[in-house]
Amino acid sequence: MSYSLFDTHTHFDVPDFDADREQLAHAAKAVGVERLILIGFVQSRFQDLLYTQHFLNQLKGAPQSYLAPGLHPFYIEQHQTSHLADLEQLLKTEDCVAVGEIGLDTFLAQHKQPDIFQKQRDFFAAQLELAQQFDKPVLLHIRKSHAETLALLKQQQFSLGGIAHAFSGGIEEAKAFVKLGFKIGVTGQITNPNAKKLHRVVQAIGAEHLVLETDCPDMTPLCCQSSTEQRSRNTPVNLPYVLDGLAQSLNLDQAFLAAQLWQNSLDALRLTS
Repeated sequence: MSYSLFDTHTHFDVPDFDADREQLAHAAKAVGVERLILIGFVQSRFQDLLYTQHFLNQLKGAPQSYLAPGLHPFYIEQHQTSHLADLEQLLKTEDCVAVGEIGLDTFLAQHKQPDIFQKQRDFFAAQLELAQQFDKPVLLHIRKSHAETLALLKQQQFSLGGIAHAFSGGIEEAKAFVKLGFKIGVTGQITNPNAKKLHRVVQAIGAEHLVLETDCPDMTPLCCQSSTEQRSRNTPVNLPYVLDGLAQSLNLDQAFLAAQLWQNSLDALRLTS
C-alpha cells in the first residue's frame, strides 16, 4: 500500500545520482513519492540544480520537482556577496517554491570563530530579506545554533514560515519554531530507536506540525544502511521508511498520518494543491 508523499528536502541534483537519477525518480514515484524539493547549498551548483529540476519535470512517471535555491551556512567560506545577486536572479527568473537551505551552523569549531559566525549571520539575514522580497518561505538548516537562529528570525520579523529541516533541537526549541510558523522536518533518523531526543520532540509537538524528508544522499534510514559500505546512499525511494518510522513513533495509522503530512507540506510551502 503506498500513500502520496512529499519529500521536502533532497539533494537529488548532486553527482551521487548522475548514473541512475532517472531510474530512481521512477522508483520513487512507484512507492508514492509524488513531489520533491531540490535544495540549493552553493552558488556553483545553481545551474545543476536548475538543470535537474527541468530534467525531472519532463519525465513521465516521476515526482513533480520544485526548486529551493539558497546558500548553506556550512559552506560559508565559499560564499561571496555576488552569490546573493545570483540567488536573487534565480528567484526572479525561475519558479522557486522557497529559499533554502539557509541558517546557522556551529558544528565545526572554525564556524564558532566570531568573524566566520558573523558572516553566517550576515548571509542568513540577507537571504531572509530575499525571501521576504519574493514572498517565499524558507528551509532552515540549524546545527548547534537554535537560539541564535530563533533570535535572528525574530529580529528580521520573518513571518513567512517554512520548514526547520532535519530538526535536532529539543522540545522547547521545536515549539518556538512552530510558534513562528515553521513545520519540523523529520528524516530517516526517526527509524533509529536510539534517536530519543527526536522521538520526544515529534511526540510532544504532534503530527500536525511535521513534514517528511530524506535529505538524500544523507540521513539514510536504519533499515536501508548496509554494513558493507562506508556510507549507504540515501534516495527519495526510501521516504516510505521515514513515514513508517514516524507512524510507529507517534502510534498513528500510516494512511491518516500520510494525509496529514501531505497537507502540512502544502501549507509550509504555501501551495494550494
